[in-house]
Amino acid sequence: MSRILIAEDESRIAAFVEKGLRAQGFTTTVVGDGAAALDRATSGEFDLLVLDLGLPVLDGFTVLHRLRQFNADLPVVILTARDSPHDAVAALEGGADDYMVKPFQFAELLARIRLRLRDHRTAEPAVLRHGDLSLDLHTRRVRVDGRVVDLTAREFVLAECFLRNPGQVLSREQLLSHVWQYDFHPGSNIVDVYVRYLRNKLGHDHIETVRGMGYRLADPPPRPGGEDRSVR
Repeated sequence: MSRILIAEDESRIAAFVEKGLRAQGFTTTVVGDGAAALDRATSGEFDLLVLDLGLPVLDGFTVLHRLRQFNADLPVVILTARDSPHDAVAALEGGADDYMVKPFQFAELLARIRLRLRDHRTAEPAVLRHGDLSLDLHTRRVRVDGRVVDLTAREFVLAECFLRNPGQVLSREQLLSHVWQYDFHPGSNIVDVYVRYLRNKLGHDHIETVRGMGYRLADPPPRPGGEDRSVR
């Protein structure tokens, strides 16, 4: 059963879309502002986001931009009153998978959602792997060298961020923005605290400190004979 996040501040439209999707067997959650939309969209709980552009707190373009900053590939269907070709092009080039203008026919929205879910399931890997470390995106289960490790929701999102960007140095500001959004001041040391938590659970050699820059996922040690164990 697919899980749909609906980011819409007009309660009448949100209720209409939610009722229709639930009648089709989807599990739905509605949020009414951009900050809540970004927080829930990056939680890993949902299979698709229906996103209005005119949201309070953060507009839809900002939500989309920050969602795509860390290669988050959650399918996004824009549902908006903005009928300007400029807005449509900007949204699609910014990472949206589809663009619909209000007023709309529910049958068409449903067809587009089903299409994007089908495309996503074909392309999305079920498991992210790096050396002896694996994250199952569906079951939210983490294994290190075959051993299951329990991570909190925040720890899982942080680990996922590293595995989606192998070899890339991620600054504290990037990690803070992606994992915590607005919960902490940019000067907070919460990133360092949670990296330490991850190292304690996954092994200290999995995450490297790059002095003055941030952190990155360490290259896995080669197998005997020189073969790399990384699967990316």
